[in-house]
Amino acid sequence: MRTETAYALGREAVHEHVLDGFGTVRVVTVDPHADLDVIHGWVAQERARFWGMNGLTKEQVLETYVHLDSLDTHHAFLAVKDGEPAALFQTYEPEADRVSECYDVEPGDIGMHLLIGPAGPGGDRPGWSSALLTAFTTYLLTGLDRQRVVVEPDARNAKAIDRLTRQGFVPAEEIVLPEIDLPEVYLPEKRARLAFLTRKAFQEGL
Repeated sequence: MRTETAYALGREAVHEHVLDGFGTVRVVTVDPHADLDVIHGWVAQERARFWGMNGLTKEQVLETYVHLDSLDTHHAFLAVKDGEPAALFQTYEPEADRVSECYDVEPGDIGMHLLIGPAGPGGDRPGWSSALLTAFTTYLLTGLDRQRVVVEPDARNAKAIDRLTRQGFVPAEEIVLPEIDLPEVYLPEKRARLAFLTRKAFQEGL
């Protein structure tokens, strides 16, 4: 565990969650410049291929997160677990996102993207993803007082879909997110699997 050199120690957390047997998770807003090395190091790896940023340069990743930081409807966060960066966590308002073309957005919906950081020298970390997901969904459904979390992982990402299902998300239909080609952002067409977690289901699962 880091102490004096804990990552983002001076940054205010939007959410802090203590999980028994796991540790403390601080959720902090991404600083595109300060967090560039961490984010680029994660998204460039083959294991993050479904994140859609493999092959991007550091400058391209920086431009993406500077643009994201300028929006009121989309936000990026880092989860810092006991002083170490652990995951990249993004939220969005579905009605302001391309996913709104693929399902009927309901009041209280909030969208989520999640990239778990790579395991360290110790290898596999049982319960790691589940604990981080608990921290994030608690922030969204309790901290932000939302009614339902919407996710749309790549339809080929069976591991992520299984992880979300075990966490209480209910898979729905397969969708095709349309291509977005704008000067400030490019997103290719994506075949995805919708899944939802309601606040009621989350609270019953605690």
